[in-house]
Amino acid sequence: MSISSLFEPLAFLHGPPMRNRFMLAPLTNQQSEPDGVASEFDQDWIRQVAQSGYGLVHTCATNVEASGIAFARQLGIHSDDQLPGLTEIAASIRGGGALSSVQLHHAGHRANLRLGGVPSPASGRTIPGIAALTTEQVERIRDSFIAAAKRAERAGFDGVAPHGAFGWILSEFMSPLLNDRTDKYGGNLENRARLTIEVIDGIRRACGPDFQIGWRLSIERYGLLLEELREIVAEIFQRELIDYLDLALWDSAQIVGTGTFRGKTMLSVFTDLPRRGVRVGTAGKIMSAQRCAQLLEEGCDFVLIGRAGILERDFPLRVKANPLHESPALPVTADFLRQGGLSERFINHMRGWESFVQPGSP
Repeated sequence: MSISSLFEPLAFLHGPPMRNRFMLAPLTNQQSEPDGVASEFDQDWIRQVAQSGYGLVHTCATNVEASGIAFARQLGIHSDDQLPGLTEIAASIRGGGALSSVQLHHAGHRANLRLGGVPSPASGRTIPGIAALTTEQVERIRDSFIAAAKRAERAGFDGVAPHGAFGWILSEFMSPLLNDRTDKYGGNLENRARLTIEVIDGIRRACGPDFQIGWRLSIERYGLLLEELREIVAEIFQRELIDYLDLALWDSAQIVGTGTFRGKTMLSVFTDLPRRGVRVGTAGKIMSAQRCAQLLEEGCDFVLIGRAGILERDFPLRVKANPLHESPALPVTADFLRQGGLSERFINHMRGWESFVQPGSP
């Protein structure tokens, strides 16, 4: 497939089309204010990427409850006090011609105590001394996701994408390892997927007919079972519950090593499913124009740009100008990131990523 295919529009079940096949992945950057209000650094970052040629721009993981915080200086969407900053973010993205989405996040059992978080496990076995959430507490968190989506709509975003990856709360509930509940949110796959389905259904009912819903899914670690996740994704596709699925793979080319799908690419396990009107894309070491085009050939409708977008904010524009474009090799110096427009807060966050910033780089 040619590079030009990456610049064709993509329609969704709800709302306006994406002008091309590039999404900016939701990138944690730890540069908001301590109370979750968007900072001047958040606004500057968004203004940069809004002018960078993406079809859709996600916010970083944005917590739906103050007690569900995972990171220092994490963006929040749990209070109306955060609305002015979120409204400015949505306006910047819209002004650049892209669609906008808030990634809705709750850390679950991984909530950070040092930041005021309250670890909220599905199972009483996950964290010694901390009881599992009650059914009523689970329903409260579900309703917080829905309330956050309504707040995102008020702020002017085109949609939201609940974070169902990396062991955060929606992913945690899906896992038979981390979820040993005996209420309606535990046991068989249908019950373990119930929280995710209720969040998505609730957002669809609470928000307008043009509001878009994505869903970020990872399929590794935390006791997640590939065969189970494929089954629930197939149901979500069949019912057209979401507008797009974001597969958060560590490597978009990785191969399944064991089980039913051994030898297949992780991506093909999901792109081979009948998807009706739902769109599918992936993240995972997508660092060149040619890899982007190849992923469309492999069944993706769009690609999610993460590390390549941090290295070069205008990655889509560079691909458009040069079909052989490749991202700079990692690691890079901190000064390279500064010259590219990253704040010191964002750079300090990237120092925690293995092999991203050169060790000792001032």
